[in-house]
Amino acid sequence: MDTQDTQTGSAFDEIAEAPVAPEAREAIAADRDEVEAALGAGKPQTEAQQRAHKHNQLVRAINWNRIEDDKDLEVWNRLVNNFWLPEKVPLSNDVQSWGTLTPDEKTLTMRVFTGLTLLDTIQGTVGAVSLIPDAITPHEEAVYTNIAFMESVHAKSYSSIFSTLASTPEIDDAFRWSTENPYLQRKAEIIIDYYEGDDPLKRKVASTLLESFLFYSGFYLPMYWSSRAKLTNTADLIRLIIRDEAVHGYYIGYKFQKGYEKLSPAEQAEIKDYTYSLLYELYENESKYTADLYDAVGLTEDVKKFLHYNANKALMNLGFEPLFPSTVTDVSPAILSALSPNADENHDFFSGSGSSYVIGKAEATSDDDWDF
Repeated sequence: MDTQDTQTGSAFDEIAEAPVAPEAREAIAADRDEVEAALGAGKPQTEAQQRAHKHNQLVRAINWNRIEDDKDLEVWNRLVNNFWLPEKVPLSNDVQSWGTLTPDEKTLTMRVFTGLTLLDTIQGTVGAVSLIPDAITPHEEAVYTNIAFMESVHAKSYSSIFSTLASTPEIDDAFRWSTENPYLQRKAEIIIDYYEGDDPLKRKVASTLLESFLFYSGFYLPMYWSSRAKLTNTADLIRLIIRDEAVHGYYIGYKFQKGYEKLSPAEQAEIKDYTYSLLYELYENESKYTADLYDAVGLTEDVKKFLHYNANKALMNLGFEPLFPSTVTDVSPAILSALSPNADENHDFFSGSGSSYVIGKAEATSDDDWDF
């Protein structure tokens, strides 16, 4: 009990111990309870009090037969139909191709993928999870749990690439670099700060910019290698990730727009200004991160065009106007071709997996088949 509580308690104790009538004593006790309740009203609840409060709330089971927003079911079905695991992609087929890269190219690739791993880690353990408390429907909550899980699958996918192509010291060096690179750490810091804020719409803005913009400085490189017939199975896996991120960015942006339209004009203006300010802040850091990675191989300006292109897509997902003019979004046709469903890997971007994605086929057997 703090000083104020002690002083108040002492005053009541002195009165209560005085020789007074029973009726007066009851009134004093009632007054004491009222004052102590008022003093404690502004204090944080204990965990036990919070649990007791939650237990007094009605808990409802999710009912997929009664949908409040059709988009929840549509996106859930899309994500489930798109489900995949990295173990099904034959990454070992890229070992020979990996051997043709120079040491600098290998280091660049490892660092790019480690940076992507960090973003997926944030989105899977902080970002998507932070959106759940603000969900309007239980089905929206379910979609966010799906998104969080797949972000963790994405993060593990890069480890599958590493373990297939690189040595343990090379892997350790790449992860050590990710903790020491100031631009990568700054990117994580900016996003996490907004995820931990108290504005649900601002969290959705930050999440959409991560899903639809920040990943793409990393996604550029595997598409670049693929366009040159290198690491093609790795590129096929990255396309699976890109397909997921496209759905994630679209859905979170859609939910943002649903909340944004309920705001007053003044509130809308404030959120819109915030969105462009955050994008500027992220872009300034991302430009430095891109230069740090790609200057040595002469790809920085091409990657920046790819960033501009995807920054505009992120803004469109949020319902806002593009920021960058077409003169700085002219992405290399080879990169766009590598991204397309008709790329060499025959990747079905919308409804299926790439051609290298392996799924076992069941075949009926008889007892004779097992007679060796």
